[in-house]
Amino acid sequence: MSTASQLPLPLPSRTALGWEDFFVSPANMLAVAQIEGWRAWPSHKLVLVGPPGSGKTHLAHVWAAQSGARIVKARDLTPETIPALAGGPVCVEDIEEIAGDRPAEEMLFHLHNLVLANGGTLMVTATRAPAHWPLVLPDLASRMMHAQLAQISEPDDSLLAALLAKLFADRQLLPSPEVLSYLVRHMPRSYATAARLVAALDAEALAHQRDITRPMAARVLSRLVPPGAEDRGTSRHDPGGAQD
Repeated sequence: MSTASQLPLPLPSRTALGWEDFFVSPANMLAVAQIEGWRAWPSHKLVLVGPPGSGKTHLAHVWAAQSGARIVKARDLTPETIPALAGGPVCVEDIEEIAGDRPAEEMLFHLHNLVLANGGTLMVTATRAPAHWPLVLPDLASRMMHAQLAQISEPDDSLLAALLAKLFADRQLLPSPEVLSYLVRHMPRSYATAARLVAALDAEALAHQRDITRPMAARVLSRLVPPGAEDRGTSRHDPGGAQD
């Protein structure tokens, strides 16, 4: 075994976050339209909801490029940062991470009020709608419940294919159309699974110093999502086990 195969050196992954890198499909079309129409948001605020890996951060960066907004994680809000953030549009990501933490919720509530009082616009992101957030601050819960809601669904096949291609490209990988087609046919429709699968295939290809092939994709997919465990309802794996 060569030293290279024993010590694979992955190239850094660089995520592309422009409009040209975002694939629009029925799963996210309405959310995209709402982002593009941000100047007309009722009450100047929007809650963007979608599963992990669905592109919420990507859309936040697109919106920030359009509006001049700053992006901050909910967990990173501090009393010192709020006045500067409230001076313009702002996106606060991962609201659910602070649900139940009263001091953190109070900081978000303070930011919410300052942004709107200054005539700014607020976007927040989460994996679920506000009704499902275990917030302990009633005033914050009320404000979020009355925000416009934009929802991203789990991917359809066309979006899943585009997502896989983008995730591979972020890692400087270019598998064949046959590999992409196989994965779309047999994997669960899940953003999170797509991200795990691409990472696992990258590691497998590096470990064996080989290109990503359909048989490799079948092996890795079977390890990652055992047959019968898919969330598409029925097994979609190719049991043939073809060899590289």
